[in-house]
Parts: sequence; C-alpha cells; structure tokens
Amino acid sequence: MTHYLRVGVGGPVGSGKTALLKQLCLALRDHYDIAVVTNDIYTREDADFLLKHDALAADRILGVETGGCPHTAIREDASMNLAAIDELQSRHPALELVMVESGGDNLSATFSPELSDLTLYVIDVSAGDKIPRKGGPGITKSDLLIINKIDIAEQVHASLEVMDRDARKMRGERPFVFTNLHDGVGVEEIVAFILERGMLPERRPASQRAGAATATLGEAPAGA
Repeated sequence: MTHYLRVGVGGPVGSGKTALLKQLCLALRDHYDIAVVTNDIYTREDADFLLKHDALAADRILGVETGGCPHTAIREDASMNLAAIDELQSRHPALELVMVESGGDNLSATFSPELSDLTLYVIDVSAGDKIPRKGGPGITKSDLLIINKIDIAEQVHASLEVMDRDARKMRGERPFVFTNLHDGVGVEEIVAFILERGMLPERRPASQRAGAATATLGEAPAGA
C-alpha cells in the first residue's frame, strides 16, 4: 500500500477550516495526488461546499456524518474517518495526501494518531484576541496554529499584536501564521509547511510560489 500523508484540520465552528481546505486543494491539486474527508454532525455541507467550488473532483471528496460529538469521530472512535480514508485510497492507489477536516469543536479537540500525521488548528480574530491565551490542545499542541480573518481585526477590535504575543507564549517554538484565507493571504506559508513537515517533494513551479500572497510564520503581515 502506498504511504500517504494525513493532515488533520481542526478548529471552532466558522473559523475557516473549509476555506482553508479549499485554498489548499486549489494550490496542490495540479501537483499532488490528494483527497479530502470532511466531518459534519448531521449534514455533508462542508463536502458540498468544496464540490460547489470545484476544489477537487467529486470522487476525491468524502463527507462523513458523525451523528454526535465532533471530537469523538476524530479521537476516541475514528473508525468512520479511517473507513473513509481507506475508500479514498482504494479509489486512488497513488494517493499522496489526504486532509481530514473535523466538525466544528472547542479548543480541547485533538486528532487520534491513527488519523493524522500533522495537525493544523484554525482560530479566527472574530472570537476576540483573548483566544490564543485560553490555551487547550488545539492552541498549544497543534503542529501549526492558523489565526484567520486578520482583515476584520479592526472591525472586531482585536489586536493582532496581542494575539501574536500570546500565541508565542502559549506555543513556545511551535509555529503559527496569520491569515486571510478568503483572499489567500498566508496560504503559501501553510502549503510550504505541509510540504516540508510532511516530507513531500516540492513540485510547484517557482512562479506559482513567488506570486502567492504571503504572511510570515509567527508575524502579522505588514499593514494588517
């Protein structure tokens, strides 16, 4: 069986998990063999969103209806997600990367090691600049913390400087990135992180990488 990288994407409801998956699919689909599993409690809305926006072909996206607490399906009993990954791997034997989006959950959500090699955790500024210092495994232990919606920080009276300071304090040496996923700001850093930490070869042309809107890991973009 071909080994593939498993990336877990977690975060509260509305933080931008599905927007992140869309951006990652658009950035990677022409260069890597990828697939996505989404988790919703009662619907397959996130999977439908990705299909509607042509993020990937339909046979590369599976929606799982967990029917219960979202974190159970990614931690205590990951069987539904593991079955979905097995199905995607059987459809695409050369699969290199599968991304698993959890249902919206609280700051304590974590992925089972069976399900994820790397974890990305998405929060957003609309919940307030206090979120990083609240801690929880998603904030402190994820491989990459993503602080999204920096474009509305001023409107919601959230200080990116405070979030930067607190993220550094809570995470130590673990990286984080500020993003505006709607406009693609910060996506290049996330892609580069996945490729490097996941030990996937860089196949994207230099022109594609150079033209991306960027935000340095651990630093809010200038003018944000």
